[in-house]
Amino acid sequence: MSRPVAVFTDTEDLDPRPGIRLLADAGFEVRVAGSRDPDVLAETAHDADALVVGYARIDAALLDRLPRVRILATMSAGYDMVDTEEARRRGLWVTNLPDVATEDVAVHALASALSLLRRLPQADAVVRAGGWNAEFAGQPQLPRRASELTLGLVGLGRIARALATLATPVFGRLAAYDPHTDPAHWPAGVERYEDLGALAAASDVLSLHVPLTPGTNRLVDAALLERMRPGGFLVNVARGELVDPAALVAALDSHRLAGAALDVFPVEPPPADDPLRGHPRIQLSPHSAYLSDTSRRGYVCRPAENVLAWHRTGRPLTPVVDPTTAGAPA
Repeated sequence: MSRPVAVFTDTEDLDPRPGIRLLADAGFEVRVAGSRDPDVLAETAHDADALVVGYARIDAALLDRLPRVRILATMSAGYDMVDTEEARRRGLWVTNLPDVATEDVAVHALASALSLLRRLPQADAVVRAGGWNAEFAGQPQLPRRASELTLGLVGLGRIARALATLATPVFGRLAAYDPHTDPAHWPAGVERYEDLGALAAASDVLSLHVPLTPGTNRLVDAALLERMRPGGFLVNVARGELVDPAALVAALDSHRLAGAALDVFPVEPPPADDPLRGHPRIQLSPHSAYLSDTSRRGYVCRPAENVLAWHRTGRPLTPVVDPTTAGAPA
């Protein structure tokens, strides 16, 4: 009897060895493609039962070349790299990691917001240039006091709720917009808005916490940015495509927004001539909000555990597409 085969697609900065060990100890043959190239994936995983997916696009054309695959286990909370409708049509499981880095991303979002408000990059630049307090205090924009400001949350899933808990003692007011959250389960201390534009108009800092879908692509456009409070800030630790980059640059150049913190970009890494990469009022991080010593291991071990649970019981631990049920993803 042949051994089941699991293939890691692209692992980026992750070390897949702990996940490989879990699968190998359970009897799997494990390979690492180390690529997003569909030809490389098709060759490496031609006989795979399971794919452990990084950022590689898993679509119908690739699945046509992977006739044995039964489960697609993503190494992220987001799963927009997988054509979930096609997976469901073919009877495949799709899993994600809903909580491996919840704390890390929430802390990163809060740290980003506070860094913007306290103007930490600008303070650092003053000292490095040989200046001191007088030069910093003489800049047109001074740090702002968080306890006098409103933090607005777009989306109210696990990460946004964790951020709300962290931010409650810091910000004067918290508010959120999420049409998918039952008002009966709305967290205490967070004001509920039924209109995204109204939330933007009421927020000094707007933090994005929604998945990328056709309905959220470029959710933050010129019209929404125009509704934000003058001198406000935008934080995006979710998906780069949520924000219209040209509209964001225009809002910053017109001083409608005082700054933005971006951990994610429409193209990653952003090219050298990307206006987002070079803008002086954008604080950048390299899609690292999820990263910690703890989460780095979880991102390779938890997908392996999903594959093992499916192999042993017929059902993975955290499915988002359950082929045994009809209708919407699990």
